[in-house]
Order: sequence, then structure tokens, then C-alpha cells
Amino acid sequence: MWYKISVLSFMIMLFSNPPEKQNIYHKDFYTNGKLKSEGWILNGIKIDYWKFYHSNGNLSEQGHYKKGQREKYWYFYDQNSILTKEGHYLNGKMTDWWLFYDIKGNINHKCQLNMGVKNGYCLKYTDEVLTSAEKYKNGKKIKEWFNFVSFKSENKLSDLR
Repeated sequence: MWYKISVLSFMIMLFSNPPEKQNIYHKDFYTNGKLKSEGWILNGIKIDYWKFYHSNGNLSEQGHYKKGQREKYWYFYDQNSILTKEGHYLNGKMTDWWLFYDIKGNINHKCQLNMGVKNGYCLKYTDEVLTSAEKYKNGKKIKEWFNFVSFKSENKLSDLR
């Protein structure tokens, strides 16, 4: 008798609490059959490392997700596999230092962002040579320097890590 009760109790526990969902490696494809994206999903939400591809098969972006939002460091590429930008995400928003590249793959500018908006310094380059520096507050440019002696004297170099 106790055996029947134990088996019945086990069956009730088994079916009343569905098993926890597991991480699933997911892939999406373009209509041409080429891979569009791949990465981990938990309960239908993107998590961990993901890669996305252009329709020609070249990598377009790669980085981490946390609870469906971009997190940590991300890389972005054009259709010819040239790096276009890279930087940090926090809670799905661009933050900290970001590097932006020209069509040759050289750094075009390097900017501090907060919640996806320029906030801090933005250093501009031409042919990999620093040409100007700007300072932003909440997306609004508040100062620009073309003379780096005055820039260095007005700003702490530790701010530009």
C-alpha cells in the first residue's frame, strides 16, 4: 500500500512541476540557406555569446547577451568583413569607450558613451593621426581642441584611459 502511495506521490510531483528549461543553441538562416545568426537561448531569451551574419555569409556582429540585452564587448563588421566599430554594452546600451573605423579599417574616432550617447571625450583621427578632440556632455558638444598642448593642460591624461 505504501508503495502505491509513493509511486502516486512521485507521479504527481513529476507532472505538476514541469522540468526547468535548458539552454538551447539556436540558429537562424536566410532564405538563401546561409546562416543568419547563432547563439544561446534560455526560455526564449538570448543569453551568452551570439554571432550574426550578413546575407553573403560574412560575420556582421558578435558579442554577449544577458537576459535578452547586449552586454560586455561587441564587434561589428561590414559586408566585406572590415571592422566598423567595437565597444562595450551595459543593459543593452552602448557605454564606456567605443572605437569607430573608416572604410579601410583604420580608427576614425574613439568616443566615450553613456547610455548610447556621447558623454565625455571623443578623439578624431585622419589616417591614424589624432587631429582633434571634443568633449561632450549628454550628447551635446561643449568644447573642441585642435591644439593638443592646450588640450593636455586642460585635461587629466588619466581621463583618457
